[in-house]
Amino acid sequence: MGATEAKRDSIRLDQFLKLHGVAGSGGQAKLLIQDGQVTVNGDVETRRGRKLQPGDVVVALGEELVVDAA
Repeated sequence: MGATEAKRDSIRLDQFLKLHGVAGSGGQAKLLIQDGQVTVNGDVETRRGRKLQPGDVVVALGEELVVDAA
C-alpha cells in the first residue's frame, strides 16, 4: 500500500466520532477523548488526532464502532 492509499484510508479519531454521531461537535469529541472515555482496540486513547485504520474498533459512550475502509 502506498503512502497515498494509507492517507486516504485513515481518519482522525475526533472526526470519526463526529461522523458517527457519537459527538455532536469537535469540542464534544475532544472532551470525550481527553476524559479517557474512548478506547481504540481495547486501549484508552487520549489523542484526538490518533489516525484510525480500517478494522480498528472504537468504543465511546457504550457504543462500539468498527472503522470501515474508505
